[in-house]
Amino acid sequence: MTPLGRGPAMLGVEGLELSVADRERLVHPLVGGVILFARNYAEPVQLIALASSIRALRDPALAIAVDHEGGRVQRFRAGFTAIPPMRLLGEGWDRDVAQAAREAAALGSTIARELRQHGIDFSFTPVLDLDHGASGVIGDRAFHRNPNAVAHLAAALCRGLRDEGMASVGKHFPGHGHVAADSHTDVPVDGRPMSAIAAEDLVPFAALVGAGLEAIMPAHVIYPAVDARPAGYSRVWLHDVLRGRLRFDGAIFSDDLEMAGAHTAGDIVARAEAAVEAGCDIVLACNDFAGAGDLLSRWRPAPSADLARRWARMTRGRDAG
Repeated sequence: MTPLGRGPAMLGVEGLELSVADRERLVHPLVGGVILFARNYAEPVQLIALASSIRALRDPALAIAVDHEGGRVQRFRAGFTAIPPMRLLGEGWDRDVAQAAREAAALGSTIARELRQHGIDFSFTPVLDLDHGASGVIGDRAFHRNPNAVAHLAAALCRGLRDEGMASVGKHFPGHGHVAADSHTDVPVDGRPMSAIAAEDLVPFAALVGAGLEAIMPAHVIYPAVDARPAGYSRVWLHDVLRGRLRFDGAIFSDDLEMAGAHTAGDIVARAEAAVEAGCDIVLACNDFAGAGDLLSRWRPAPSADLARRWARMTRGRDAG
């Protein structure tokens, strides 16, 4: 086992088991975690073996995460509980607030329990975007249009996750739900003033930060009335608003730097530098393995005094045994 700390990069891996190239990348000192996808899952025993092989590479072991929100975004399906889209909880909230919150907490517990049983440290959830009716890529991933409903249900989901020892990652700060463009394939622009965003979209983020949210992922969306740069590259959004105004002290994960919405900063190294300079602690490079290798060979980030503490908080369920 290689004695290295957890670095500021989180990478994808190629398939159902670690390749030689995967192993070479994952022992690089810049790497701190792995994000898994459907291509990495066949069945439960295989996933447990993959997670074990990842953990065996390093000390402390790399963090292992997945997008496991439910609905359209659930990477592991066969052998796992089918998690419904969060919009169904929002529809339940309109009928019975207390019951919907209980269901959200129960789903959070299920997500965390099943993932932890298979060696996964955390999921990139909850989605805190509002369903403004504009975004196809968000759509039924959002709990509701009402920011108070989103805050209430997301807080309940996080309680369920936390009860099973799992951290939460709120996304996509400061809100992706008002733009039609998909940041996977485009550079979305949300022209609203700060006052409109603060009155609605920031409400769930502020509430969850107050409730102890462990991590946040910013959007690859430009809000030109606030800053000309996408939120994930914006010191205004990440330092002034998120760290300053909202007093968030958890981890900030970039969204995937390979998405089209991230390309405004230049090549993969320039994107990582822009994200960290803006305030991200950890950058994601998920699917382009040559690009990930380029990042590891050329990126020279400054050491972070906070990184070890923030990684430890994301893996506290596993690290606590």
